[in-house]
Amino acid sequence: MAYGTGVAGTPIWLRHDASLRHDVPGHPERPERIVALEGELDRHDWFGFARVDAPAAERAQLHAVHPEKHVAFIEELSAGGGGMIDFDTAAVAATFEAALHAAGGAVALVDSLLGGDAPTGFAALRPPGHHAEPARAMGFCFFNNVAIAARRATAAHGVERVLILDWDVHHGNGTNDIFHADDDVLFVSIHEWPLYPGTGPAGDLGSGAGEGYTVNLPVPATSGDETYGSLIDHVVCPLVEIWEPQLVLVSAGFDAHRLDPLADCRVTEAGYAAMTASLRRACAAVEAPLGMVLEGGYSLQALCGSVAALAPVLAAESAPAAGEHESAVHPLAARALDRLGRWWPALAQRGTTWRT
Repeated sequence: MAYGTGVAGTPIWLRHDASLRHDVPGHPERPERIVALEGELDRHDWFGFARVDAPAAERAQLHAVHPEKHVAFIEELSAGGGGMIDFDTAAVAATFEAALHAAGGAVALVDSLLGGDAPTGFAALRPPGHHAEPARAMGFCFFNNVAIAARRATAAHGVERVLILDWDVHHGNGTNDIFHADDDVLFVSIHEWPLYPGTGPAGDLGSGAGEGYTVNLPVPATSGDETYGSLIDHVVCPLVEIWEPQLVLVSAGFDAHRLDPLADCRVTEAGYAAMTASLRRACAAVEAPLGMVLEGGYSLQALCGSVAALAPVLAAESAPAAGEHESAVHPLAARALDRLGRWWPALAQRGTTWRT
């Protein structure tokens, strides 16, 4: 069953002022990211998105991913004025509130998409979440927003298949591990390798019932639009078409951009727009709503430009028509098709087809 598709609605943009109050002096994951992003969107009249204040996540929603001990730790650390958690992750007094709204925004996004209120949407809040493990905050992340959102979809909406695409330049180790043994969430990650946090090798394909439902697509430094576009067009979108997820969520980091100071990939604004267009076409084919959850992106110019480039594609009433020329099959995409054939024979068949 498809949820929230075929219904006239306005795309939704989730935000909250609490995102501005989690402010660690000198930290690259800073409030200015939201200030700059919202300023850019405002200059374009928000591309038609309806702006909605994100609610705070409820305790029970967090508990779908994080044990109470972890939730209480973040709450108590913030209540005490904050402190360092690891070498690059720190809390301040306002962190717990901001993290609640970041997770709650992702949940509200899912509720809107699956409830038929919005056809597409973007939860643009901070702090990000994809590095957060069930019992560990790390990598600027406290609660795993996209994982909490996916579990909201399965628990509250009865969704049986959720696909999460993580295109942040850093591997989403938390999301990877949370769903590692599950077959109702297909996790796909395109990330620079080697790079923090050092996880996500191509050979990590899940475990137990979830074997084959973790798809890691590591790329080398300097990879740009050609590599990313090929992996989206020839691996990710075919997986959408084959598995027919009822919801697609993107852990949308913008630190694979060529201007980002924390990594060395070379994706451009046009590349992010093209990937979004491909995803919209794939989602339309299986009647799956598409939502994005903000992760990284530390060049303000790159963040604003990339989101402004993809926003009209995401907000458009219908999926854009395919271009005349399909992206070439990059060697990394070809190897992924071969590697995944054991679990996804229809995907392997596509690899055989393009070779003949």
